Amino acid sequence: MRSDLHIHTALSPCADEDMTPNNIVNMAKLNGLDMIGITDHNSALNCRAVFECGEKVGLKVISGLEITSSEEVHLLCYFQDWKSAEAFGTEIFKGLPCIKNKPYIFGEQLVMNIHDEVVEKVENLLLSAVSYSIQEIIEMVELLGGEVVPAHIDRDSYSIISNLGTVPEEYGFKKLEISTACTFESFREKHPEFAKYQIIQSSDAHYLHQIF
Repeated sequence: MRSDLHIHTALSPCADEDMTPNNIVNMAKLNGLDMIGITDHNSALNCRAVFECGEKVGLKVISGLEITSSEEVHLLCYFQDWKSAEAFGTEIFKGLPCIKNKPYIFGEQLVMNIHDEVVEKVENLLLSAVSYSIQEIIEMVELLGGEVVPAHIDRDSYSIISNLGTVPEEYGFKKLEISTACTFESFREKHPEFAKYQIIQSSDAHYLHQIF
């Protein structure tokens, strides 16, 4: 099964406005993907639309979010359905600082329906770190039957290795994500201490052409 489990929609202010539900699903199908993961910054409000678009063409869509913890570590949080993702997103939103988005600097934060129509613009900036720690986020996600995967751990910023120096075993992670700037072989060679983890690689797509 070919998959890309780290894709942003136009809800993420740093993503292109062409990252609409139908565009993402159609690009994924064109690229021969069987499954994608929607992981907008600190929100799941576009997961339902992408899931429903995927259902129409036989593409499996995993609903998720990319959370910035209080330690400023990016965590991919995956759920069994969009309803659980939205429920988690509601709680996460409570932990965001009240900073109004400036679209001319960060970009719009667009919530869309299955027809790619804008139904809402989120005013609170979604790029901020939330008030919840890594451990608190793990507990919240597991309570809803989801799983947490540290994002792009090979990067020099917003990764668990760059910020904490390692992947603490007490968190109980089973998977780690590496970015497209890294290969499985080079990561394994550099970090033999993480041999027990399943390593996944995703695009972290903010533009259509970046989707695997």
